[in-house]
Amino acid sequence: MPNAAPTLEPAALQADLGAATPVAVPMAAVTLEGVSYERGGKPLLDDLHLEIPCAGITALMGPNGAGKSLTLRLLAGLIAPSRGRIVWHDDRICSARDVALVFQKPVLFRRTVRANLEHALKIYGVPRHRRAARVGELLEIGRLQDLADRPARVLSRGEQQRVAMVRALAAHPRVLLLDEPSASLDPPATAMIEGLARGAADDGVKIVLVTHEAGQARRLADDIAFLHRGRVVESGPARQLLDRPQSREASAYLAGLLLV
Repeated sequence: MPNAAPTLEPAALQADLGAATPVAVPMAAVTLEGVSYERGGKPLLDDLHLEIPCAGITALMGPNGAGKSLTLRLLAGLIAPSRGRIVWHDDRICSARDVALVFQKPVLFRRTVRANLEHALKIYGVPRHRRAARVGELLEIGRLQDLADRPARVLSRGEQQRVAMVRALAAHPRVLLLDEPSASLDPPATAMIEGLARGAADDGVKIVLVTHEAGQARRLADDIAFLHRGRVVESGPARQLLDRPQSREASAYLAGLLLV
C-alpha cells in the first residue's frame, strides 16, 4: 500500500502554492442597519445602511439635507433611530465618553481655555491629581499654551474650534465625530484643525468627518460615504470615489452641479 501523502497545514499549503499573504480587510467600527429617522412625520433618514471601518478617517459627504449631521448625532447617541439599529463592533465602546462629538459651531463655557479643559476632565471622571498634567498635554496638542488663561469665548473662531477639539480628546475617546469643523475658517486655521484630526487618527482614534469640501476629503479621508436624501448612494476608498464616482448623485455633486 503506497504511503499516504503528507498533510500540509494551511500556512504550509499556502507557501507551497506560492500564494501571497491575504490582505486584511478592515473591520467595521460601527454598522448602521436599515436606520430611519423621522421628525414631525417627515423621514430625514430612510433605510440607511452604512458600515464604517474601525480605523482612519471616514468622510460623510453630500448636499445640504442629505442626513450627514443627523447621522453623526445618531452615532453620538444624542437621538435614537425611528427604525433600524446601530451596532458598535468594538466592545470597548461602552459609555458616552468613548464617542465624542465636535459641532460646527464651538460650544464653550464662559471660562478660560484651561478651565474649559479642566471641567471636561472632571465630567469625564479623571482624578483630580491627573488633571493638570492632562491639561498641559491638551494645550500642547492644540498649540494653545499662550491662550490657556484667556476667556475661551473671546478667541477667534479657529482658536475656539481648536479648544473644542482638544476638549473632545480629553478623555481619550475611541471615536471622534466632527461636524464640518473647519467651516468658514481661513486656510491657516483650517490647516490646524485638519492637523488635529489627522494626529488623532494616527494615534488610533477613529474619525468620522462631515465635510462639503472635496479638497478636504482628498487631504484627510481614507474612505467616503456619499449621502443623498437620507440614504448612502455610494461608498468606498476616498481616491476612488473622488476620482471615479460610480453614482449619478456623487458624479453630479463633485462636478459642482445642483442635486435636487
